[in-house]
Amino acid sequence: MKLHVSVGRQRMQVLDDEGNLLREYPVSTALAGVGELYGSYRTPRGSHIIRAKIGAGLPENTVFVRRRPTGEIWTPELGEQYPGRDWILTRILWLSGCLPGFNRLGCVDTMRRYIYIHGSPDHAEMGTPGSHGCIRMRNTDIVELFDLVPCYSPVEIAED
Repeated sequence: MKLHVSVGRQRMQVLDDEGNLLREYPVSTALAGVGELYGSYRTPRGSHIIRAKIGAGLPENTVFVRRRPTGEIWTPELGEQYPGRDWILTRILWLSGCLPGFNRLGCVDTMRRYIYIHGSPDHAEMGTPGSHGCIRMRNTDIVELFDLVPCYSPVEIAED
């Protein structure tokens, strides 16, 4: 099983080993576009793997900070209390680059940049760029995807 993220289309496809489409989800990649440099707030391109899955069994809208649940459950009221917060909710699929010098190691390392596929507040728009570099999904979609894909599944992020 593998994932293909199209930055241009703002869609993620889940493909089986023969390349057959199993699922497709709307996503939101970086508002700043694509790029690999640390601190760029851009979505990294190229071949990746899911290095870790975080949040199994936790309630939908669980709030994460530094990959740990805070004990909070996101609500619109909590969102109003912290309007500038970059919400990471429900589940995390932590990505690791596979291309040394492009998206792995040094100042371009996807994993050290803390780039995830993760859930978002219900009001977060999908189908248009808006994240700080991660790939945002609807909470119901990230729960489904989390249960579907194992660790080390390949993830290709392309501009197409």
